[in-house]
Amino acid sequence: MGSPLPLAATAALPAPAANAHIAVGYLGASKLFKRTPESKTEVHAAIVRGLPYSALVFFVSHLTELAPDEVIEAAGISPRTLRRQKDTPTKAMPVELGSRTWMLAETLAKASTVFGSREAAERWMGKPAMGLDGHRPIALLRTVQGAELVNEFLDRLEHGVYN
Repeated sequence: MGSPLPLAATAALPAPAANAHIAVGYLGASKLFKRTPESKTEVHAAIVRGLPYSALVFFVSHLTELAPDEVIEAAGISPRTLRRQKDTPTKAMPVELGSRTWMLAETLAKASTVFGSREAAERWMGKPAMGLDGHRPIALLRTVQGAELVNEFLDRLEHGVYN
């Protein structure tokens, strides 16, 4: 498995494509894709085909600043279920779980771009953010609406608009 592209290597890519490249690396999924998805339609198709549980296991096992249980909870799966799925890594996740897993990786990728590193992004996701009414971004990622808030806030930070 190759590591995700360094942030500097993704600077020349349009932001959505750069985030997709980073997200694929965060899921350890470079072997799953003949080429990195370049559009939301391609991401959708990959999720519907079925992301394997190994992608979520890889993602969680490579966290350095966030508690794995927080990410597992945000994904909507119990730690016990994920432990059981480690024995069947190629088994496809249900579409909803695959979608949440991709969303988590893509949001972390976007935060990594904004904050300059994965570690800084993970630290940010685990702490209350003033621009999110004091909520921790990882806690907001449990719902679609919360994920929209986090991603909109990251967009504002990226463009220097803080309120």
